This record gives sequence, structure tokens and C-alpha cells, in this order.
Amino acid sequence: MDIMLPKVDGITFIQELRKQRVDTPILCLTAKDGLNDRVKGLTIGADDYVVKPFEIPELIVRVKVLLRRYGKVN
Repeated sequence: MDIMLPKVDGITFIQELRKQRVDTPILCLTAKDGLNDRVKGLTIGADDYVVKPFEIPELIVRVKVLLRRYGKVN
């Protein structure tokens, strides 16, 4: 999820998903790198927060961890 979506920002989108009890894993992948941005993203319901630029191997591992945590892969 990118925090800076054009019509509805990612924070609002995540909040709406969580209000509807959607438990899909959410990883924020965004250029917003401030401490307040990261804390807000995780507080409102994101499961992880990765700042651009990022390294592909780290992103892959973070996605695998989320999927494992949610019982989607072994």
C-alpha cells in the first residue's frame, strides 16, 4: 500500500479496511520516511512499513514473513 495514493490516501484506505474487519496483511511501501509517518502507518493497521528506496531481497523476506504470520504459506 502506498501512503500517497492519488484519490484516497493510503492511511484512509487502511483505516477503512480495518473498520470493515478486513484482515488481509498490509505492507506500506512508500517514500514517506518520517518517524511520525511510520508510527501512524503501523498504528492505524498496517502490518509492516518499508521506505523507498528499498532492496528487493528485503521486501521479499518481509512479504514472506507477513504471509507466514497470516498462515498463507509455510
